[in-house]
Amino acid sequence: QVQLVESGGGLVQAGGSLRLSCAVSGSIFSIPAMGWYRQAPGKQRELVARITGGGSTNYADSVKGRFTISRDNAKNTVYLQMNSLKPEDTAVYYCNARLISRSGSSGDYWGPGTQVTVSS
Repeated sequence: QVQLVESGGGLVQAGGSLRLSCAVSGSIFSIPAMGWYRQAPGKQRELVARITGGGSTNYADSVKGRFTISRDNAKNTVYLQMNSLKPEDTAVYYCNARLISRSGSSGDYWGPGTQVTVSS
């Protein structure tokens, strides 16, 4: 069974920083891609940033230059460094892992979400 455990959310003032972490555990063969999504109240879930096993990244236009995604393949952990936070970054942030299990099955797995609130 695969588990994703997120940490690092919280309340911060505009202009501040937060770092999210997500550790993936279980019967894993490989994790081709990991990412962060967010969902604000009344809005659809959207991609924030994504990183492949080889380190290729892509970001939502709204966070480019402010957020940095990284991963530690040895620890099956993905990070999201969020700087210069704005009130519009307020949302529940979800970790996503596209992985292949040791049994050979593949699919998308999600963490339970962590709240990020940016006050003005």
